[in-house]
Amino acid sequence: MKRIYIICSLAVFLGIAGGISFFLIRDANAAIPASTTFITQSGDTFNFGKDKTKLKLIEFIYTHCPDVCPTTTQKMVDLKEDLLKKGIYGKGIEFVTITIDPYRDTTEILHEYKKGFGIENDNNWLFLTGEKQQIKDDQKQLRKITNALQFQYKDPGNGQFIHSTFTYLVDEDNKFIAKFPMGKEFNKQDVYDKILDKIE
Repeated sequence: MKRIYIICSLAVFLGIAGGISFFLIRDANAAIPASTTFITQSGDTFNFGKDKTKLKLIEFIYTHCPDVCPTTTQKMVDLKEDLLKKGIYGKGIEFVTITIDPYRDTTEILHEYKKGFGIENDNNWLFLTGEKQQIKDDQKQLRKITNALQFQYKDPGNGQFIHSTFTYLVDEDNKFIAKFPMGKEFNKQDVYDKILDKIE
């Protein structure tokens, strides 16, 4: 009986360990496809494959979000100030915000969203969306990056998206480094330390 208990316990442990290892390996190998292209809040084309100069802190939002998204953006604004003081914001790290609602979040809407946080003139923080005329293609582009980073989202039909609550740090080659909670759980110090660890 004792042997059966030990064997069962060992099987459960190995199963859990295997599952954890699978997710760790999956995250470690995640990378944004080089072909992923969006439109910036200024109307310019942005291609992840051509931008290999800095680390990127990526957040996914939609501007109609009532809580988690704006809370995360505000915490990133605060983080930006700390990185500016360190002299690395815009040099070693840039921020990228991608809307999961490109149909409603036009370039004009994203510009106003940036303005609301006092970052409308920040060229080192890109806000990305698609074009309404080709919304199906834009959704495919969006899925390329959300699938690569395992970010899940869904519109249940009422315009209030259900989505994962993580932000992502990727390297100069757009490969996954780490992920951090969104909203109130976004720990500015943890993100700051990780960025410095990768730059210095």
